[in-house]
Amino acid sequence: MVSAEHDALKRGAARLSVASNATLVVAKLAVGMITGSVSVLSEAVHSGVDLVAAGIAWYSVRESGKPADEDHHYGHGKIENVAGTIEAVLIFGAAFYIIWEAVQKLRAGVAEVEGLGLGAAVMAVSAVANYLVSRHLLNVAAATDSVALEADAMHLRTDVYTSAGVLGGLIAIKFTGIPMLDPLVAIVVALMIIKAAWDLTRSAFFHILDVKLPEEEEAVIHEVLENYREHLIEYHKLRTRKSGHLRYVDMHLVVPRQMTVEGAHALSHEITAEIEHRLPYSHILVHLEPCPGGCDHCTVDCHKLPARR
Repeated sequence: MVSAEHDALKRGAARLSVASNATLVVAKLAVGMITGSVSVLSEAVHSGVDLVAAGIAWYSVRESGKPADEDHHYGHGKIENVAGTIEAVLIFGAAFYIIWEAVQKLRAGVAEVEGLGLGAAVMAVSAVANYLVSRHLLNVAAATDSVALEADAMHLRTDVYTSAGVLGGLIAIKFTGIPMLDPLVAIVVALMIIKAAWDLTRSAFFHILDVKLPEEEEAVIHEVLENYREHLIEYHKLRTRKSGHLRYVDMHLVVPRQMTVEGAHALSHEITAEIEHRLPYSHILVHLEPCPGGCDHCTVDCHKLPARR
């Protein structure tokens, strides 16, 4: 279902995400409590959710690599979609918590922030660390087509922007002397987090509902089939879906009625092999149908029947 090399890459990337987030949670929480900055504390909460999500991602990539068994005939790929969906829910929860905390500060009219330099330093370190880790996760996700790692990477990439936003807010407070900017920045951070959560929901949850493959991937399938038009009468009932990193494709191929079973099987094998080459981790099911006849060629010999078959 997944190569040993890709499995090792996915697990290593997931472990790196766990270690990075654990370090950032401790640092942000300590600095937030020292400075009293709600925006820094909001980032600590966000990183805490990141840590939980990274743990879920690590578990899911470990389980999704297992082969099919008696209870899971189609493998364990969808656990990555479940993990991504859980991560999105956690992000939504963290965002609403941040907004609630910031609103309480605004209502009370109290937002004392101390140690701005320390807060700014931890935000800068966080932004750089999350950028480097998210870039690595995205590279591994692209190489292994891992939904869970892509979700984790998108989440961390959002952290880069939110950390930069908090850093900008702390700098603004330093120069303006207006501490109420802190909860306002926290609300902006939360809105960015909500946007990231929605994007994760679209990429992870909808595949649980067996939505079709992206347009560009289905276009690859149509292109391959068009390349064999001279050997086919037609194709129809093309259906696609995705389960984790696995793609499932099934279709009906109509072949000349004079074609032998062996010839039809060889043709379908060539088509599926080319699709699998261009779309890795594809599982393709082909239903062969004979041409119903009716054209002049059928009375003699179909012009689409290759001589070599």
